[in-house]
Amino acid sequence: MAEASVATENIEEIEEQMPAQEDGKLRSIRDIVKDLSKPVAKRHLRVRRQGGKEIGYIAWHDAIKYLDHYAPGWNYEVRSMDSIGGKLILTIRLSIPCLEGVVFREATGQEDESKDTYGDSSSNAESMALRRAAAKFGLGLYLYDQ
Repeated sequence: MAEASVATENIEEIEEQMPAQEDGKLRSIRDIVKDLSKPVAKRHLRVRRQGGKEIGYIAWHDAIKYLDHYAPGWNYEVRSMDSIGGKLILTIRLSIPCLEGVVFREATGQEDESKDTYGDSSSNAESMALRRAAAKFGLGLYLYDQ
């Protein structure tokens, strides 16, 4: 986690220098993925303990800010919602308009239906699915290596 933190200190300067989209022109998906793959600003990283390890992640509302900046016009839709073995499993499709057309990635999120901690099972599963789909475009993908 320390290595990622060092690399993220100047992301705000990079964001200010790089226009997300010039004059309404669509950008190449390669450029969008390259920008989304940049390290997440340190202030946007959260840490939770899971299985005795500290895991770095980006909150859903911060993921949305990055998508808004680097992939204007993005959207997502819930494709399915299933209940299997006491877990709610939600699948979303994240779509990004780009020079090559609309490119999409799908991902799932799951949560125990009898959740007794923060949030409800559907919003937590949706948040997880959105962040996972965004990672398939590069956003915070490096965090999965840790």
